[in-house]
Amino acid sequence: MLSTKASLNLFLCFIVSLLIGNRAHAQTQRTDWFEEARFGMFIHWGLYSAAEGLWKGEKLRYLNNYAEWIRYRNRISKEEYGELAKRFVWDEIDPEEWVIQAKEAGMKYIIITTKHHDGVALWDTKVGNYSLPKLSGSKRDVIKEMAEACRKHDMKLGFYYSHWIDWAHPYAWDHNQELTGHVSDKEFEKYWQEKAIPQLRELLTNYGDIAMMWFDMWIPYQESIFKKEQLEQAVALIRELQPRCLINSRLGLPTDAEYVDFQTLGDNVFSADYIEHPWETPGTIAHSWGYSGQETEWKSISQLFESLIGNVSLNGGYTLNIGPRANGDIPYESITRLNEIGKWLERYGESVYGNTGLGLKVDQHDWGKTTYDPKTKNIYLHIFNWPLDNILRVSGITSAPKKIELLLNDGNMKELTFVQNGPLLHIFLPKLATDPYNSIIRLSMSELDLDKEVAAESTFGGFALRNENALHKENLTVQKYDGKNPSFIITKNEKITWKVYFPEKGEYFLDVSAHNPNKENIEIEVSIDEKTIKSQVEPDGKVVAEPNENNYTEEFRDRRAGLLYIQKLGYKTVRFKVGDNKELWLNRIWIAKE
Repeated sequence: MLSTKASLNLFLCFIVSLLIGNRAHAQTQRTDWFEEARFGMFIHWGLYSAAEGLWKGEKLRYLNNYAEWIRYRNRISKEEYGELAKRFVWDEIDPEEWVIQAKEAGMKYIIITTKHHDGVALWDTKVGNYSLPKLSGSKRDVIKEMAEACRKHDMKLGFYYSHWIDWAHPYAWDHNQELTGHVSDKEFEKYWQEKAIPQLRELLTNYGDIAMMWFDMWIPYQESIFKKEQLEQAVALIRELQPRCLINSRLGLPTDAEYVDFQTLGDNVFSADYIEHPWETPGTIAHSWGYSGQETEWKSISQLFESLIGNVSLNGGYTLNIGPRANGDIPYESITRLNEIGKWLERYGESVYGNTGLGLKVDQHDWGKTTYDPKTKNIYLHIFNWPLDNILRVSGITSAPKKIELLLNDGNMKELTFVQNGPLLHIFLPKLATDPYNSIIRLSMSELDLDKEVAAESTFGGFALRNENALHKENLTVQKYDGKNPSFIITKNEKITWKVYFPEKGEYFLDVSAHNPNKENIEIEVSIDEKTIKSQVEPDGKVVAEPNENNYTEEFRDRRAGLLYIQKLGYKTVRFKVGDNKELWLNRIWIAKE
């Protein structure tokens, strides 16, 4: 029988686990819609929209030429900056048009900048006079109009609020304080209690259901002026007034079930790994977030598709920004891209909404991405690069599909033939792709079994063995791609191993891409099961990276290591080892049938 103390400890452990479970369950309920949506619109709109990236004939200063930073970058006074409000063309501004555009683009939520770093509130705040309505003399409340339009069109609404930086308030954070150091903890607390918290209360009280509060501090609170209890106060306020409202990680706290509901990666930053908890990338269609009349860096539609699908394949979402002008117009380049994405999602949205990834390696396939709908158990293959030989090589799925269909752009399906050999699936395609951006194949599965370790088969039929698909890669010393040299493994005499499935018997050749930094030959060994090939790698020098610029880099040459006859198809372990305890930089082993 347990002692009283032991019983009490068990009871306390039970209570703690119950509380943690309840928090996780509450977070899951709150984030269900977010993980279903996967795609939303960001709107950066404020006084900076009227500057259009110019101030008194001068363009934005510094390399980070985000138009919404013009007041800080070009050192504009608060008073002169406020005069920009007079440029707004109120009889042309209609926030419902933004909501309709988001809906036509297939987006499921909108986040609008209620107060950006310039400290200007878009609504008629009762906290001070520095708001767009007061500065412009207009009585319109754009935030109220947005809320009404979102309800009308069944669009979830989120608010961006700059809680950390506020160039209008003397006691908020301003990056120039790294030099001046003027703001004390006491003064920052005054800003927090007298402006930030009351304004948050207004936003959470006056506009109906709010789907998320999106904060914008890109460092942990420990590296900022914030105290944890201040951020906890904001969380408590949100949980009290809007219990279903999501909070993003740029509040300054880590993603967890208690304080933060989803992780926001860096601007235009995309994950290199599958992330279990909810997350998103905020991204731009061009470079700037706010409207810039000098914008030239527009992303292609294909690039935007790869960003969206790439995130979904890793369990993430994509919040894509527009920056309307001071008359409410959305740039034509944004509209054309959003409309193309919307048309595609209307046809193929089943491969995005509610989907996640299979958890296979990032960039497992060189033809595109895979997404998975856990409700239907359908796998979707997103083909960005249609194979020239009309064979789609899929690696890592070991359970047999019930049916494989090509989704056509007229809403119909075409059943495809296929051959499965262990974890390697060959799907036979028609000659032409069905979509100019992203053709979709649907695999109907009754169950899902995966091999997440096997090296993927290339579009060209061989196997590229690199650091990314090596077994126990966490133990390897890897030099990442630096713009000149490829990624490579720095190895001496340790064994590097890969798992490869050989689909056919026959003779295979092995090529090794490596750099030998020594002055003498190095012996290498490549073993496949009990068979071993030994060869020599001669010393390597440098190669001209860019002509006539004294721009050189290390040379990685392809070398034929030898030939091996595979007598029995199936799984085999490939091992690589360097002899003589000398350092070698290994980029890749390429194995293909002779």
